[in-house]
Amino acid sequence: MQRGIKIATIGGGSSYTPELIEGFIKRFDELPVREIWLVDIEEGKEKLHIVGNLAKRMVKKANLPIEIHLTLNREEALKNADFVTTQFRVGQLEAREKDEKIPLKYQTIGQETNGPGGLFKGLRTIPVILDICKDMERLCPDAWLINFTNPSGMVTEAVLRYSKIKKVVGLCNGPYGIQRGIADILGVDMKEIYVEFTGLNHMIFAKTIYLHGKDVTEEVLEKMTAPGTDTVSLKNIQDLGWEPEFLRTLNMVPIGYLRYYYQTSKMLAEQLLAAEKEGTRAQVVQKVERELFELYKNDNLDIKPKQLEQRGGAFYSEAACNLISSIYNDKRDIQTVNTKNNGAILDIDRDSAVEVNCVITKHGPIPLVTGELPLEIKGLVQQIKTFEQMAAKAAVTGDYNTALVAMTINPLVSSDTEAKQMLDELLEAHKAYLPQFFKTEGVNV
Repeated sequence: MQRGIKIATIGGGSSYTPELIEGFIKRFDELPVREIWLVDIEEGKEKLHIVGNLAKRMVKKANLPIEIHLTLNREEALKNADFVTTQFRVGQLEAREKDEKIPLKYQTIGQETNGPGGLFKGLRTIPVILDICKDMERLCPDAWLINFTNPSGMVTEAVLRYSKIKKVVGLCNGPYGIQRGIADILGVDMKEIYVEFTGLNHMIFAKTIYLHGKDVTEEVLEKMTAPGTDTVSLKNIQDLGWEPEFLRTLNMVPIGYLRYYYQTSKMLAEQLLAAEKEGTRAQVVQKVERELFELYKNDNLDIKPKQLEQRGGAFYSEAACNLISSIYNDKRDIQTVNTKNNGAILDIDRDSAVEVNCVITKHGPIPLVTGELPLEIKGLVQQIKTFEQMAAKAAVTGDYNTALVAMTINPLVSSDTEAKQMLDELLEAHKAYLPQFFKTEGVNV
């Protein structure tokens, strides 16, 4: 591409944006980005300009010919883009706070990508991502959509099923973080290990771990269960450790999000205590964000601040920029992404989105076959995939009953009565962002 690469980032005012800019700067020799368009909405205008000006200072410090454009006009940003990255939050952190607080009233896990909170983040997000896809069909039909917006797996599922965009990859920094953690436990460089992943977004398992070609899965699990050892957790999830017997029998390394399913009562107790003492995770993140944007305002700051790692998005740029570079350069390396299954996991519909190791090529990810899901995890993974499919359908149709079924079959919801009560309360709380459910004066039942 003689003119250089054009990137459009939807949700450009995000606190994560400096991660992305740093990633493009580091890779400029192999990824000649010429234009980065940071897009946001009116409510995010102030943050867009703060983070956008930091991005311009970062590029200037690197002395690179990358143009940073700030805009509220999505169409302007999308026109002739080569890659579209999405990292937005419908309703901002105030909506996340409701997703967390309302379920807690019903003694249910309140979390942004799991359970009732994950359902409602999907219901708010999917219509917006599908609108973006329609714009892409007109303005940049050959562009790749790289989605980092949560719930990433559910969003990717919706794009695959309800849009004409085929060049879509869902992304999460979770697998990258797991690999780093495993390498640290083994005391080796990440390049020395190979981790076979299987599952879904935020429900992924390190199935087999190889070091120099040798299966060291059992060794890693033994070290993970040793007293005082870091258990490959994530910054935004309470590390409660794992029962050694459970982990050995599971014989896989689960992502930290699986604590919500395997340690539900403990995680709920931690959430209730935290909500009382310091607020929900959304409230904590709001505080972190305020501090970050105060840093971003500093005209002398021209690098990504270390404090961004506390936000939970550490290594986002590694995942996103590695992926974009591999597609652009046809590297054919192996990365773990959300893509169309195509038979990689035999127990999941081949048209569904899964999170597996893929060979990354110029024509997209080629998923590596990982076979049947191990018996120990098969039921849970299939249940969550059904939940994602029903949630995506509800988001598109605005059908109350479909949303109720999605809520009820989620493993974190204990009864159909509670499901209905939470659904009704969350629908009302998010009414401004869920027009598809309010086609008449009342709820569309």
